[in-house]
Amino acid sequence: SKLQKVAELGVSIAQMKNDLTDTEEALLADKDFQANLDASCKTKTAEYEEVKKTRAEEMVALADTIKVLNDDDALDLFKKTLPSAGSASFVQVQVTSKAMRSRALAMITDMRRRFPEHRHKLDFISLALHGKKVGFEKIITMIDELVATLKDEQKDDDDKKTYCGKELDLADDKKKGLERSIADLETVIAEAKEGIETLAEEIAALEAGIVALDKSVAEATEQR
Repeated sequence: SKLQKVAELGVSIAQMKNDLTDTEEALLADKDFQANLDASCKTKTAEYEEVKKTRAEEMVALADTIKVLNDDDALDLFKKTLPSAGSASFVQVQVTSKAMRSRALAMITDMRRRFPEHRHKLDFISLALHGKKVGFEKIITMIDELVATLKDEQKDDDDKKTYCGKELDLADDKKKGLERSIADLETVIAEAKEGIETLAEEIAALEAGIVALDKSVAEATEQR
């Protein structure tokens, strides 16, 4: 019957309203999550760019230090200095070697101040430059190892940035899905309400007809 249909639609609307409320709450929660994720990713992106810039400066400084220790003119002096070489050449090599160590040490000392996160490794390089037993080749190897560490750290940061971007995309997709669900539920509820209104009008018309019929029957009975 139409009355039963109205009752069924009423139950459906109540259920859909509950579903709508749940979905709206899920959307709000997801929007909060996305906002927090977005803020976090923006902060991390800014930090990433700053660290990337600092790391690039550190690698340039290390390259410059290696360049000092690999100075061609100085290497030529070392090659020319043989056991048979005169004392003047030997002294010249010693002076050149000391100057190169001093210059490289000054650069490493500056790096220790500018890049404290790698101070422990720079301390080892600094100690090697202070001494005379460790050759330039060994010191350059130590610097190369630090450069390799910096490259690994950069790769890790790149991976974290990529992950952050993917998480933002997933959160955005989820939010759009919830918004579509809400729109669909609102449409179904509106259609159900229209159905109830239509049925209510039909029921009202039937009730009016019944009242009119009852009145007619009553009047006919009185006339008998």
